[in-house]
Amino acid sequence: MDKDIDIKVENVSKLYKLYDKPIDRLKEAINPFRKKYHKAFYALKDVSFNIRKGEAVGIIGQNGSGKSTLLQIITGVLSHTSGNLAVNGKISALLELGTGFNPELTGIENIYFYGAIMGVNKGEMDKRIDEIISFADIGEFVHQPVKVYSSGMFVKLAFSVAINVQPDILIVDEALAVGDIRFQQKCYRKIKEIKTDKTILFVSHDLGAVTNFCDRVIWLNDGEIIEDDTPAKVIKNYYTYMVYNSENDIIDSEMAIDENHSLMDIDPLPEGVASFGEGAAKIIGASLFKHKLQSKIKVLEGGEKVDLVARIKLNDYIDSPIIGFTMKNKIGFTILSTNTAVLRRNIEPLQKGDTLIVRFSFMFPNIKNDYYIFSLAIANGTLHNHIQHHWVHDVIIVEVRRNDQFAECHGLCVFDDIDIEVS
Repeated sequence: MDKDIDIKVENVSKLYKLYDKPIDRLKEAINPFRKKYHKAFYALKDVSFNIRKGEAVGIIGQNGSGKSTLLQIITGVLSHTSGNLAVNGKISALLELGTGFNPELTGIENIYFYGAIMGVNKGEMDKRIDEIISFADIGEFVHQPVKVYSSGMFVKLAFSVAINVQPDILIVDEALAVGDIRFQQKCYRKIKEIKTDKTILFVSHDLGAVTNFCDRVIWLNDGEIIEDDTPAKVIKNYYTYMVYNSENDIIDSEMAIDENHSLMDIDPLPEGVASFGEGAAKIIGASLFKHKLQSKIKVLEGGEKVDLVARIKLNDYIDSPIIGFTMKNKIGFTILSTNTAVLRRNIEPLQKGDTLIVRFSFMFPNIKNDYYIFSLAIANGTLHNHIQHHWVHDVIIVEVRRNDQFAECHGLCVFDDIDIEVS
C-alpha cells in the first residue's frame, strides 16, 4: 500500500443472514441440498475509498446506512464478508458507549486498560494520566467503576483517553452527541488542534461540524457510497435528499425577465445552478446591491448596508409564502440564515402568474476576507411545517476584501427592512 495512504478500503461488503425463526438457522446448516432459509441483507455493498495520511474525512448518512458497520470493520471490531481492507497506523476509536472499557473497573483502571489494548505501556500511561484526567474533568468519579457513570461522564473519559494514546488515526462515531455543549466544544477544539498531523474519520449527524472539520465527505446510503467529494458539495446534495427526498435539478437559465417590470437590473440565475422543490414558484433572478439599489456588488468590505433582491415567478397559488436565504463561506459553513417567517414579515397569498420582487435590507456582517455564497428559497406553510417550492443553491457569490486591521473580524448582521412587491 502507498505509504501516504492510511486507510484503503477496496470492494468491501458486509453480509448478514436474516432468519425468520431461530430453527431456520439449524435447518440451513444440516440441509443436504443446501436449501437457503435466510434472507441476505448487505449492511455494506462494494464500498471502496482511500484516506490519505493527515486527511480529515467525514462520513454521513441516515440511520441504517452502514456508517457504524464500516467503522467497526476498519477498527477490527467486525470482519468483512468480502473485499480488501488495509490500515497503516495505530487506530484510536470512540465508537458506541462501552467499546474498549470494562464496566467493573474504575475510570483510572480503564485508562490503563485501554492504553494496554493500544500498545502503550504503563510507564507511558503514567506520563499521560494527569492530562487524561484533567481533560475528562469528571472529578472523583474517576476512582469509581464506570458502570455507575452517566453517558456524558463516560464519553468524557473515553474521548480523553482516545486522543491521549497518540494514535495515527482517530475515529469518532457520533459519541460526542451525548456530551454537554461545553465538552463538545472542548472536543471540537482538540480535534481541530490534532487534525494537522493525524488522520481523522468523523461520523456525525451534525452537518455543521462535518463541514467545519472535514476536508472531504463520504455519503453512505443503504450500504453504498452515493458521493465522495468536498464537504460543501456533498452536504448540499445530502440535505436536499434527506429533507425533500429528491435530487438536485440543474437549471438552465433561459427564462427571460419581463422587461417592463421594475428593478430590471436583477441578474438571471447563473447557468448550471442546482435547485429542488415542488415548483409552485420559481426563483428566476437575484442580485446583491449597495443599499437603496445604488449598484450591484461583487466585492465589498463588510459592515456596509446592502440589499439582497430576488425575482420570483408564481406558477400556482401559494397561500402562506415564506421566502429566505442562507449565506455560507466557500467550504459550505453557514454564516447567516433567515427568512420572512423568522423576521415576522407576513406575506399575503400569491396568485398564479404573479411576479414577486423581494428585497432584504441588512447590514452585511463584519467578517473576515473570503468568498461568500448566497442560496435562496421560497416555501409555503409555517416555519416548522412547510413545503419547499424552490430552493436554489449558490445563486450569488461575493468577495469580502479589506486590508485594514478588521480583515479577520467576525460580526453580526442586523436587518433593517424587507420590501415585497407583487405584480
